[in-house]
Amino acid sequence: MSDAAYYVPVPRPATPTSPADDVEIAVFRPTDRTVSTWGPHLQHGAPPSALLARAVERHRPRPDTRLTRLTVELLGPVPLTDLEVRTHIERPGRRIELVVAELWATAPDGTHRAVARGTGWRLETVELPEVARTSETPLPDPGGIAPTDPHASWQGGYIDTLDWRIIVPFGTPGLSSAWVRSEIALVEGETPSGLDRLMSVADVANGVGSKLEPREFTFLNTELTVHLFRAPEFREQDWVGIAAEMSVGPDGVGMTAGLLYDETGALGRITQNVQVRPR
Repeated sequence: MSDAAYYVPVPRPATPTSPADDVEIAVFRPTDRTVSTWGPHLQHGAPPSALLARAVERHRPRPDTRLTRLTVELLGPVPLTDLEVRTHIERPGRRIELVVAELWATAPDGTHRAVARGTGWRLETVELPEVARTSETPLPDPGGIAPTDPHASWQGGYIDTLDWRIIVPFGTPGLSSAWVRSEIALVEGETPSGLDRLMSVADVANGVGSKLEPREFTFLNTELTVHLFRAPEFREQDWVGIAAEMSVGPDGVGMTAGLLYDETGALGRITQNVQVRPR
């Protein structure tokens, strides 16, 4: 099995298609590089999120639109089995489109069901450079920051595919921040798009923003929403910046809120619903 990508494409039998077909279907096999921090038999949330984003971005693309908001719902543990990606346009439109992608897997009891769902709004774009602005504080250049591992207990599987440059240590008051990048491709044989690179690591925001000791608590997110006010500008080996903070209520439910960056500057925001439990 490949160790240079999170997923390997699985050929499907050819079936007749027509422009009227609503659903595009592809199958991918996860590699060991997708294994979660929280358990050896499920995938970390980042690779499935990126696979959904890839599907939404590539489904009937139009040069005059851009993906501006992506919400990923993790409907249950994503198993280390073949994933069927089903993508369709739920709300077509000239200026606004809603694209939906689902990951389907076969459970141990033989049932076939959706384990994750991504919905993305694509909006029509126009040239308006004179109004471009952002108020987000820039992050320091990653080139001057030494490599640092995030936590001794975060090892194996997906975590081992990441390279870190920590700016503000995790667990300190206020926003923690880091530059992070994946060292492997999303899909074997493909050059990742800017969105692929971003979504391959965006899900770790809850780890960046957590104030909890991971050997004492789990803080598993059930979803994430990314708003992109600017298109990602990533080249090979470029870094993704994340500045985040987690807030937790007295009933074990929390939320991570954060900023996302490329090396040009801030490009979007991320939120995640988080379930906190003692180990």
